[in-house]
Amino acid sequence: MTAMTSAPVGEHEIAAFRLLHSQVADAVETALLGKRDVIDLVLVAMFAGGHVLLEDVPGTGKTTLARAVANALGGQSRRVQFTPDLLPSDVTGTSVYDPRSGEVRFRPGPVFANVVLADEINRAAAKTQSALLEVMEERTVTVDGVGHPVGEPFLVVATQNPIDLDGTYRLPEAQLDRFMLRTSIGYPERQHELNVLRPGSPAGRIVQVPAVTSPQMVAQYSHLLANLHVAEPILTYISEIGAATRASDRLRLGASTRGLRALVRCVQVYAAAQGRHFVVPSDVQRLTGPVLAHRLVLTREALLAGATSEEVLSAAVQSVPVPRPGP
Repeated sequence: MTAMTSAPVGEHEIAAFRLLHSQVADAVETALLGKRDVIDLVLVAMFAGGHVLLEDVPGTGKTTLARAVANALGGQSRRVQFTPDLLPSDVTGTSVYDPRSGEVRFRPGPVFANVVLADEINRAAAKTQSALLEVMEERTVTVDGVGHPVGEPFLVVATQNPIDLDGTYRLPEAQLDRFMLRTSIGYPERQHELNVLRPGSPAGRIVQVPAVTSPQMVAQYSHLLANLHVAEPILTYISEIGAATRASDRLRLGASTRGLRALVRCVQVYAAAQGRHFVVPSDVQRLTGPVLAHRLVLTREALLAGATSEEVLSAAVQSVPVPRPGP
């Protein structure tokens, strides 16, 4: 593949990406049966250069998903079990003294991988959460004044358990904003669950997930797709959706500019995965919930009324006129 430039994305490049995206998703789906929509969302975040927050109960395949994605792209994966006594250095790494050479050397932490599963991130203290979120944003670990960049691609899949909240530290809204999108795996449909239960099922067998690409290729496409065309009416549509959330009387905090930029990056990748070199309104509508809902903060009155951020966001989207194709 030739070096990527800032030139418009061509149709042959889109066709090649669509094939690659399908191959990666197919490979991951051999281990996580019946969850193609979730796999596609995680791949959108990966190619868009973002991170994913999974809110789900235990045993639904979160670890399988993260490790299968890493295997499919031929990269490294690491899992960090977040606990109240976990220190920031346990995540990012630290300097250690080598008595044989007499030198102080940096020992990388588990964030130095292509796919990092941060399991039950809300069980760690705020200082440790912040250390991970800083690396997610800066993509560099700084120890003793020296920066150590993480590799590309760098995807953090963080999980939260929504049912067991004892001993947890809630992620502040400003930190939730660091995640490009939020989703959940959920329980499989009945037929897929039967396939998982059958003896000899490939479900969960990470070692059988083939490497169908390379981290270098993923990074190249990530840079390429940042140039995919987004028409002015689509950008206006996204901006008006953001404005509608900020004007909602049921929201204390609407969509941030960072969130709207993330939505633009995601729809670029999503459109390319559908085989298009341009974005259409349905792409925006498909991804608005996963990208923006977790960034919204409901008013106390809305919470007491039983409203959810997804419902309020859906109402805001419906209030914005959909751009129509030009003549």
